[in-house]
Parts: sequence; C-alpha cells; structure tokens
Amino acid sequence: MKKIALSLFTIGALLTSCSNDDDNTATEQQVEAPATYQFQRNGNTTVSYSGQTTRIQMGAEFLGALTDNTNTEAKLDGMFTNTGDYFSTTELNESTKNIRSKTAASSDYFAANTTEANEIKAQFDGYIAAQVNEVFPNWDNVATAGNAGQIQEAGGSIRYVNSKGLEYNQAINKGLIGALIVDQMLNNYLSTSVLDAGSNRTDNDTEILAEGKNYTNMEHKWDEAFGYLYGTDDPLAPQLNQDSFLNKYLQRVNNDQDFSDYAETIYNAFKLGRAAIVEKNYEVRDEQAEIIREKVSEIIGIRAVYYLQSAKTVLGTDNASAFHDLSEGFGFVMSLQFTRQPGTDSPYFSKSEVDGYLAELLEGNGFWDITSEKLDTMSDEIAARFDFTVEQASN
Repeated sequence: MKKIALSLFTIGALLTSCSNDDDNTATEQQVEAPATYQFQRNGNTTVSYSGQTTRIQMGAEFLGALTDNTNTEAKLDGMFTNTGDYFSTTELNESTKNIRSKTAASSDYFAANTTEANEIKAQFDGYIAAQVNEVFPNWDNVATAGNAGQIQEAGGSIRYVNSKGLEYNQAINKGLIGALIVDQMLNNYLSTSVLDAGSNRTDNDTEILAEGKNYTNMEHKWDEAFGYLYGTDDPLAPQLNQDSFLNKYLQRVNNDQDFSDYAETIYNAFKLGRAAIVEKNYEVRDEQAEIIREKVSEIIGIRAVYYLQSAKTVLGTDNASAFHDLSEGFGFVMSLQFTRQPGTDSPYFSKSEVDGYLAELLEGNGFWDITSEKLDTMSDEIAARFDFTVEQASN
C-alpha cells in the first residue's frame, strides 16, 4: 500500500509505464489525468452516474422520514424499496432504482454469498421495524436503562433511542455508508469482475459504446463508482458535505490535519483511473482503484474510532451526547465489513468480527452499561488494522 501511495506522490498526474524492455521494444504508455473529472467523446460528455445520484437523493428523504414519528412501517419500508409513492418527487417515485436492492449487493462480496447478503438486508429491515414499533410509541417518554424514549443533550438536542440507548436512524444512516455506498464503490464498480465483465475490455479497446450511449461499459462502471461519492456534488470542483453519506464524512476526515490529503488523493485517483480507461492502460486503472479502496476504507475505520472515543469523553456526564456518538459509531463499526484491503478480496473486518463488536456494544443495557475500557479496547483493535492511530482518529 505504501508503495502504491509513494508511486502516486512521485509521479503525480503523469504516470509512465514501460514494458518489453528485454526485447528492446521499449513500448511506452502515458496516462495524464485531466484537471477535473471531465471526459468527452465527439464533443459530448461520456460521464454518467444518474442512478447513483437518485439513490443518494432517496437516501436523504428516507433518513429524514426515520425521525418523523407519524410515519408507518409500510411507508418507511416503501421508501427503502421504492414501492409506493412515498418520495417528494415524481422522478424519484417513478424511478426503477431503490436503496435495498443495492444494499450488501456487490459482485465481489455477495454474488456468491447470498446468505450474508440477506442477513444484512434483514438487519436493516429490523432496524426500520424497531424504530416504528419501539421508539415511535415512546417518543414523548423519558428514556431510561431498559426503556425506549427521548434523552436530551446538555446542549439542547433531543435524541430518540431504544431501550439500550441506540438511535436506529443513526445506525441505519452510518450502516448504509458501508452497506450501500462503500460496498458498491469498492467491491462492485471498481472491481475487475465488473470493469472487465463479458466483453468490456475488448469493447473498450475498440471503443464499442454501450447501446444508445456515448460511453463504453467500462467507462460507465468507473463513473458509477465515482457517483456514489460525488453524486450530489460538483464533479468538476467537489465541495464535499453535500449529502449524509460518504461525501459528508470524507470532508470530516479531510478536515483533520492528520488526514488532510484524503480528498485530493481520492479525487486524483478517480481522475487518473478514468483517464487510464480512455487510454486502455488497465494497470494504471487498477492501481488507482487500489488507492481509492485504501483511503475510503480508512475513512470508515477513522470515523468508527472517532465516535467511540468521542462518546467516552462525555459518558456519564452527558449521556444523550454519548449515546448519539455511540449510535454513529455503531453504524460505522457495522460498515467495517464492507471495507476492502488493497491487493486482497477481503474486508479489514469480517462480518463475524463486526457482529461480535455490535453485540458487545449492546450487551446488557447497552450504552447505559458501556465502559470507557471497553471503548478503548475496541478502538485500539480497529486502529491496529489500519495505518492510523487512535490518537490521530480521535482528534
């Protein structure tokens, strides 16, 4: 991983690959990234990721609906699956897209593992049902250990939690960052199994376009990965914090001086990888995919540790704030199973490891019983798998 990062730093936007030196052919291929994520053919854009934008927009409305206690389980389920006219626009309601079908649905992790995919989908279904059946009926009650209800932060915000102190809406939000956004990016659209599927490589080599489109299938798959991060942002000058999913937390991580190059590194890798597809240089393409996998995976790990440590500082003095942080941390811990170790087909944490952490967080009375020692141990174990420290992540 360090060699990959060093290579990008040293070469910058210009990467040269030489081959066949032994027979003196010295064939040289150059890939130069454009200044922005802008690619054209015959004067028209070849970039398209409208499906990703649609799912992010659906997700925003779905998350908002989770905190309206007048909503029914049928409505929330309908927004998750896009069955019924529950969104605010005709465009979203009539879309063929939905959130649930792309949750835990990557080619590399779940195509041959439908059992775990179904378990994860059911986990989200269960959180939706519990929000309606456990939290909504106790909306106006004061939460105590073993009893759902509301709990107010010292700063004034009211949080609505289950009997263990968990905010289901936060668990769903942060869990979908991994199960939807990260899984589709890292383990689906940036995967060689998707990029090179069928005749994609041959078609890209000969510039055979997708039917009725101005892009090759390979170009489009890379763009779809890009869209899960920048789908509601400006692709030519990303502002970040433009949605409630990965885009927001890339900004949060990038604002930490320990990780202040993450936004630029990820954006540059997307640009260079897409340019490499145009130039038919698949070695460079795959190198950029590895960089994106490493940095995006680290965002999940960093924020998991950040929230566990942030909760520890107010645990027992401002439980509402602590429980809110723990709920966000819970979702990011859940998302660890969708990360991807560069150069491997494996996440940084397996599903069984993640399930163990989630059970540990909710053991007994859950957040009401959690200790600083337990949060420190979990934070140490998470950071140890990545290339950052607990101290760096908790700033």
